Amino acid sequence: MTETTLSELPGIHGAMAEFDSPEALIEACEQAYAHGYRRMDAFAPMPVDGLAEAIGFKRNNVAKAVLIGGICGVSGGFGLLYWITGVAYPLNVGGRPTFSWPSFIPITFECMILLSALTALVSMLAMNGLPKPYHPVFNVPQFTAKASRDGFFLVIESSDPKFGRAETLEFLSEIGGMEATLVPA
Repeated sequence: MTETTLSELPGIHGAMAEFDSPEALIEACEQAYAHGYRRMDAFAPMPVDGLAEAIGFKRNNVAKAVLIGGICGVSGGFGLLYWITGVAYPLNVGGRPTFSWPSFIPITFECMILLSALTALVSMLAMNGLPKPYHPVFNVPQFTAKASRDGFFLVIESSDPKFGRAETLEFLSEIGGMEATLVPA
């Protein structure tokens, strides 16, 4: 697809086709990926095992972000307690040492859990592009009527380098899509 073709696609989010079963949707996604399409999304009213892999979904970095958040929580909690008891307000209570690290373990653990949980929430929302109150697929009447009940849909986005209006609609029909249609933006 050339640069001029991309500029000819104002107002088009992509091309959509409906499939009659989860197996047909997975097969269509695999064929589209094998055909060279990379910017696509699939919608099903229930979890479909293997669908994410079929559209080429890669693992995200939420787990790495949570690990970093947990390490920051441990070091921040332990460092704060060390600073409080050893540097800022050292108290000699009964001849005990001011830096008694075993008593720091519960608060350090709680700080790790707190920062890990907050990091998981924020990174998951950010990496999924949420909150997203509007999506162009809701402009297609057949999607709004069937998506949450019994519809299985594949959308190839117009930002895909291989996207062409006629070619993509024809391809979706060839791989078993019912009612291939353009999705307005």
